[in-house]
Amino acid sequence: MLKNILIVVDDIEKSIEFYRDLFGLEVILQNEGNVILSEGLVLQDAGLWGKTLDEISTPFNNRMELYFEEFDIDGLLAKYESGKYFVRYATELAEIAGGQKLVRLYDPSGNLIEVRTPFMCN
Repeated sequence: MLKNILIVVDDIEKSIEFYRDLFGLEVILQNEGNVILSEGLVLQDAGLWGKTLDEISTPFNNRMELYFEEFDIDGLLAKYESGKYFVRYATELAEIAGGQKLVRLYDPSGNLIEVRTPFMCN
């Protein structure tokens, strides 16, 4: 049974703020380099992760992505571009088949995030 998705982050506090501000996630549990957020997202400090695996993480590697749905993508992007965060897009905002909007962007640690407006069935 899959319980959570863990991503490696460079700065726990900055990452908590990012996921709270942009996606409304809240801290469920925080201890020693790990933070469980609502919706099952776990943040792990890059230093702790590296010690555990004797490896370093590779930001902007695009080997995985987090997927979010958001009705107000324009509002989300305004927050992203507010000057509070490092802004880097993998793809620009676009409208795709069925009228959905789609954008891919990076969190402050280089984790890829896809955001789409929810698909509306008529």
